[in-house]
Amino acid sequence: MIHRDRLTARLDGEFAVFLIGMRINRPWAVHRWWPVASAMPKMLRELYTQPELGLLSHEMWFSRTILLVQYWRSMDALLAYAQDRQAVHLPAWQAFNRAIGTDGSVGIWHETYLAGPGRYENVYVNMPAFGLGKAGELQPARGGLQSAAARLRAQGVSAPATSGEDATPPAPR
Repeated sequence: MIHRDRLTARLDGEFAVFLIGMRINRPWAVHRWWPVASAMPKMLRELYTQPELGLLSHEMWFSRTILLVQYWRSMDALLAYAQDRQAVHLPAWQAFNRAIGTDGSVGIWHETYLAGPGRYENVYVNMPAFGLGKAGELQPARGGLQSAAARLRAQGVSAPATSGEDATPPAPR
Protein backbone atom coordinates (compact mmCIF):
# COMPACT_ATOMS: atom_id res chain seq x y z
CA MET A 1 0.00 0.00 0.00
CA ILE A 2 1.38 3.38 -1.02
CA HIS A 3 1.17 6.03 1.72
CA ARG A 4 0.62 9.34 -0.06
CA ASP A 5 1.38 11.32 3.08
CA ARG A 6 4.75 12.67 4.14
CA LEU A 7 5.78 10.28 6.92
CA THR A 8 8.65 9.65 9.27
CA ALA A 9 9.45 6.54 11.28
CA ARG A 10 10.42 6.15 14.92
CA LEU A 11 11.85 3.15 16.66
CA ASP A 12 12.07 3.18 20.44
CA GLY A 13 15.50 2.72 21.98
CA GLU A 14 18.69 1.58 20.33
CA PHE A 15 18.69 -0.74 17.32
CA ALA A 16 21.22 -2.14 14.86
CA VAL A 17 21.31 -1.55 11.12
CA PHE A 18 23.08 -4.37 9.33
CA LEU A 19 24.13 -4.08 5.68
CA ILE A 20 25.11 -7.40 4.17
CA GLY A 21 25.71 -8.53 0.66
CA MET A 22 27.54 -10.56 -1.88
CA ARG A 23 29.20 -9.69 -5.16
CA ILE A 24 29.25 -12.12 -8.06
CA ASN A 25 32.80 -11.79 -9.34
CA ARG A 26 32.57 -14.65 -11.85
CA PRO A 27 29.02 -14.62 -13.23
CA TRP A 28 29.64 -17.68 -15.42
CA ALA A 29 30.56 -19.75 -12.32
CA VAL A 30 26.93 -20.25 -11.21
CA HIS A 31 27.94 -23.36 -9.25
CA ARG A 32 30.11 -21.08 -7.05
CA TRP A 33 27.75 -18.21 -6.33
CA TRP A 34 24.32 -19.90 -6.35
CA PRO A 35 24.85 -21.74 -3.02
CA VAL A 36 25.93 -18.45 -1.43
CA ALA A 37 22.96 -16.53 -2.87
CA SER A 38 20.47 -19.21 -1.83
CA ALA A 39 21.64 -19.24 1.81
CA MET A 40 20.15 -15.84 2.73
CA PRO A 41 16.48 -16.65 1.99
CA LYS A 42 16.77 -19.62 4.39
CA MET A 43 18.12 -17.32 7.10
CA LEU A 44 15.37 -14.76 6.50
CA ARG A 45 12.67 -17.46 6.74
CA GLU A 46 14.16 -18.62 10.04
CA LEU A 47 14.36 -15.07 11.40
CA TYR A 48 10.80 -14.13 10.41
CA THR A 49 9.34 -17.34 11.86
CA GLN A 50 11.18 -16.66 15.14
CA PRO A 51 10.75 -12.94 15.85
CA GLU A 52 12.29 -13.41 19.29
CA LEU A 53 15.67 -13.68 17.49
CA GLY A 54 15.50 -9.92 16.94
CA LEU A 55 15.19 -9.19 13.21
CA LEU A 56 12.65 -6.37 12.78
CA SER A 57 12.63 -5.95 9.01
CA HIS A 58 14.74 -6.04 5.86
CA GLU A 59 14.98 -4.72 2.32
CA MET A 60 16.85 -6.41 -0.55
CA TRP A 61 18.22 -5.37 -3.94
CA PHE A 62 19.58 -7.60 -6.72
CA SER A 63 22.25 -6.95 -9.32
CA ARG A 64 25.84 -8.11 -9.65
CA THR A 65 26.08 -7.05 -6.01
CA ILE A 66 23.19 -8.24 -3.85
CA LEU A 67 22.46 -5.92 -0.94
CA LEU A 68 20.31 -6.45 2.13
CA VAL A 69 19.58 -3.82 4.74
CA GLN A 70 18.40 -5.40 7.97
CA TYR A 71 17.01 -3.72 11.09
CA TRP A 72 17.64 -5.56 14.36
CA ARG A 73 16.17 -4.96 17.81
CA SER A 74 19.72 -4.80 19.22
CA MET A 75 23.37 -5.43 18.46
CA ASP A 76 23.28 -8.24 21.04
CA ALA A 77 20.46 -9.99 19.13
CA LEU A 78 22.36 -9.72 15.84
CA LEU A 79 25.57 -11.08 17.33
CA ALA A 80 23.75 -13.88 19.16
CA TYR A 81 22.12 -15.01 15.91
CA ALA A 82 25.45 -14.89 14.05
CA GLN A 83 27.05 -17.20 16.64
CA ASP A 84 24.09 -19.53 17.31
CA ARG A 85 25.18 -23.09 16.45
CA GLN A 86 21.52 -24.16 16.12
CA ALA A 87 20.63 -21.41 13.62
CA VAL A 88 21.00 -21.44 9.83
CA HIS A 89 23.69 -18.72 9.67
CA LEU A 90 26.71 -20.43 11.22
CA PRO A 91 26.61 -23.59 9.04
CA ALA A 92 26.13 -21.37 5.94
CA TRP A 93 29.14 -19.26 6.92
CA GLN A 94 31.25 -22.37 7.50
CA ALA A 95 30.14 -23.82 4.14
CA PHE A 96 31.15 -20.57 2.41
CA ASN A 97 34.60 -20.70 3.98
CA ARG A 98 35.07 -24.34 2.95
CA ALA A 99 33.72 -24.00 -0.60
CA ILE A 100 34.76 -20.45 -1.57
CA GLY A 101 37.16 -19.10 1.01
CA THR A 102 39.36 -16.57 -0.75
CA ASP A 103 39.25 -18.01 -4.29
CA GLY A 104 37.82 -14.74 -5.66
CA SER A 105 34.67 -16.15 -7.28
CA VAL A 106 32.19 -14.64 -4.81
CA GLY A 107 32.70 -11.64 -2.57
CA ILE A 108 30.77 -11.19 0.66
CA TRP A 109 30.68 -8.22 2.99
CA HIS A 110 28.80 -6.62 5.83
CA GLU A 111 28.70 -3.38 7.79
CA THR A 112 26.97 -2.93 11.13
CA TYR A 113 25.78 0.34 12.69
CA LEU A 114 24.32 0.96 16.12
CA ALA A 115 21.61 3.61 16.06
CA GLY A 116 19.25 5.09 18.57
CA PRO A 117 17.40 8.21 19.61
CA GLY A 118 19.01 11.32 18.17
CA ARG A 119 21.23 9.36 15.78
CA TYR A 120 18.96 8.90 12.78
CA GLU A 121 16.22 10.58 10.80
CA ASN A 122 14.11 9.63 7.79
CA VAL A 123 11.25 10.69 5.57
CA TYR A 124 9.00 8.79 3.17
CA VAL A 125 6.63 10.31 0.58
CA ASN A 126 4.47 8.25 -1.77
CA MET A 127 6.05 5.05 -0.46
CA PRO A 128 4.83 1.83 1.06
CA ALA A 129 6.20 1.06 4.52
CA PHE A 130 9.90 0.74 3.69
CA GLY A 131 13.20 0.43 5.53
CA LEU A 132 13.02 1.85 9.02
CA GLY A 133 9.40 2.71 8.24
CA LYS A 134 8.68 -1.03 8.10
CA ALA A 135 10.74 -1.80 11.21
CA GLY A 136 9.44 1.08 13.29
CA GLU A 137 6.27 3.10 13.60
CA LEU A 138 5.25 5.54 10.86
CA GLN A 139 3.88 8.94 11.83
CA PRO A 140 3.06 12.12 9.91
CA ALA A 141 6.07 14.33 9.20
CA ARG A 142 4.21 17.54 9.99
CA GLY A 143 4.63 20.37 12.43
CA GLY A 144 8.02 19.96 14.05
CA LEU A 145 8.93 16.94 11.90
CA GLN A 146 9.01 18.45 8.41
CA SER A 147 12.76 18.65 7.82
CA ALA A 148 15.77 16.47 8.55
CA ALA A 149 17.09 19.04 11.03
CA ALA A 150 13.68 19.34 12.70
CA ARG A 151 13.34 15.56 13.03
CA LEU A 152 16.78 15.42 14.66
CA ARG A 153 15.94 18.36 16.96
CA ALA A 154 12.76 16.51 17.99
CA GLN A 155 15.03 13.72 19.24
CA GLY A 156 17.12 16.16 21.26
CA VAL A 157 19.95 16.74 18.77
CA SER A 158 21.23 20.25 18.22
CA ALA A 159 20.69 20.56 14.46
CA PRO A 160 20.59 23.97 12.80
CA ALA A 161 17.87 24.74 10.30
CA THR A 162 18.97 25.86 6.85
CA SER A 163 17.25 28.48 4.77
CA GLY A 164 13.81 27.23 3.77
CA GLU A 165 14.41 23.80 5.26
CA ASP A 166 11.54 24.03 7.72
CA ALA A 167 9.10 25.32 5.13
CA THR A 168 5.97 23.30 4.55
CA PRO A 169 6.36 21.18 1.40
CA PRO A 170 3.85 21.73 -1.39
CA ALA A 171 0.54 19.92 -1.02
CA PRO A 172 0.25 16.63 -2.95
CA ARG A 173 -1.37 16.91 -6.36
